[in-house]
Amino acid sequence: MRKLILLGLVGLAAQLVDGGLGMAYGVTTSTLLLFIGTNPAAASATVHLAEIGTTFVSGASHWKFGNVDWHVVVKVGVPGAIGAFLGATALSNLDADVAKPVMSSILLVLGLYVLTRFTFKGIRTDRMGQRLRARFLAPLGLFAGFIDATGGGGWGPVGTPALLASGRIEPRRVIGSISASEFLVTVAASLGFLVSLGSEGVKFTWVLALLLGGVIAAPIAAWLAKHVPPRILGSAVGGLIVLTNTRTILRSDWVDPSSATMWTIYGVIWAGWAFAIFWSVLQHRLDATQGITTEQEHQALAGSSTH
Repeated sequence: MRKLILLGLVGLAAQLVDGGLGMAYGVTTSTLLLFIGTNPAAASATVHLAEIGTTFVSGASHWKFGNVDWHVVVKVGVPGAIGAFLGATALSNLDADVAKPVMSSILLVLGLYVLTRFTFKGIRTDRMGQRLRARFLAPLGLFAGFIDATGGGGWGPVGTPALLASGRIEPRRVIGSISASEFLVTVAASLGFLVSLGSEGVKFTWVLALLLGGVIAAPIAAWLAKHVPPRILGSAVGGLIVLTNTRTILRSDWVDPSSATMWTIYGVIWAGWAFAIFWSVLQHRLDATQGITTEQEHQALAGSSTH
């Protein structure tokens, strides 16, 4: 019962993050599941099964509010589903001792990206309205889907910034389209895990706990999206992901650092994390003096809708 409550809190925390940033539900949840000792493949399978419900509701909501570009959904979602199925199969066939540092390495890279992306933001607007081509969307979907399944998350952290950086689609449609297409990716990843693993290592009570935690957090996440500066939240969460997955890698068989080296690395991460949060707070206050509200900041980063 204690673990179920903890998992519910994990789902709640991840949904709060996702609601505030428009991404990072899978990355955050998988990181925390690994931290409490869950098998990597089972962790990713659990997250994706829970996300079937959350991504369906999210995608439907974005469609209702006109935030979905179906051209983007099809062109990025179908290759994403293929990549997710392949990624789930690959992860399921890795030995757990190998898979854990591999998964943590992927999450570490994504965490660094989230940290730097939200600490030092920048979105192109000079090409807004130009059509996104399949030759860009298909490889992006394939890569993001594979990373999402093998890393336990990554569809949002990879797909959303890439579409935003293209400067060709307005932010709210980026978030809505990524949200709607993620349902295809989540279903494909879940099928890949079930085909490769069966129900081995997947506890459906855990899936339910994560799902319930996310449902409870949804209205709070909506409030966060409007009132808490996403730049600051992104820096805080990105640092947490980096620190946690660095810890997992340093304690794996891949490396054997001395105690002094390990604590030096931790110190550098803590210092960098503190600077990132300080810088985000400073820049947010500067924006506030120029009349930029938290809601406008959120729209500039990730659209007016939550994911």
